Amino acid sequence: MKELVIISGKGGTGKTSVAASFAGLAGRVVIADCDVDAANMHLVMAPVTRETTRFSGGKIALISPEICAGCGKCLDLCRYDAITEENGSYAIDKIACEGCGVCAYFCPAKAIEMVDDENGEWYISDTPYGPMVHARLGAGGENSGKLVTLVRNQARQIAKKNKTETILVDGSPGIGCPVIASITGADAVLVVTEPSMSGLHDLKRVVSIGRHFGARVLVAINKYDINLDMTDEILGFIKDEELELAGRVHYDIDVTLAQIAGKSVVEFSDGQAASDIREMWTNIALALELEE
Repeated sequence: MKELVIISGKGGTGKTSVAASFAGLAGRVVIADCDVDAANMHLVMAPVTRETTRFSGGKIALISPEICAGCGKCLDLCRYDAITEENGSYAIDKIACEGCGVCAYFCPAKAIEMVDDENGEWYISDTPYGPMVHARLGAGGENSGKLVTLVRNQARQIAKKNKTETILVDGSPGIGCPVIASITGADAVLVVTEPSMSGLHDLKRVVSIGRHFGARVLVAINKYDINLDMTDEILGFIKDEELELAGRVHYDIDVTLAQIAGKSVVEFSDGQAASDIREMWTNIALALELEE
């Protein structure tokens, strides 16, 4: 079983367009959308959901008014201003509560308990390309790294059960906890970048993260022809760091039109970008000895 994670230094670099196209080219595959803070693979995968499960990312305080003695100690101790008082009654502001548990620990009446804070859902769906595990983190929801790990583990279980050799992961952008959760233990990471100063800066940061966690790092330059000077700088960085260039993708209006149509690029078009992505997938499949 091989797991390829597609990530980028920031959102909007074409990561999901590449991942969705790979799903269409890979044959038998399990798909995992680990960009749980801004999931959008479902917009082009046409998933039919068959399982929905609530996600609890942590704990939150809950006051039992029947037990509360109204001493106000919790109000004094809370460093997050998450406890309110009105006419001698105390309540928890769910948005402000950080789940630290100090109020519950020191409550003399034992009127506060820490309960599961449900702040999202995860799904197992069927797509034309294979099973997909994806998720939705609620607004302001925390512990997205924990949700990413859950999505990946579910995808691995499905792949193992179905004897599918390839898992494609649409990872999170950036270098935060969700990205670390996306790439830890993966066989290879494809970093999608763009020819700009910020793109090169982000690429350097993401590559360092991928290497730190022992992943094989490949690079794709999207819209490479809109700034050939920066593309040359990125190619120089790839050479100096002895990275693997998976491919370059031309700027092509068909990519935007495919997004509007709710289709992957290779499904929507036989144009230049689709041809580049097909060539890139062939390179990656050969390099990683993926099942096609």
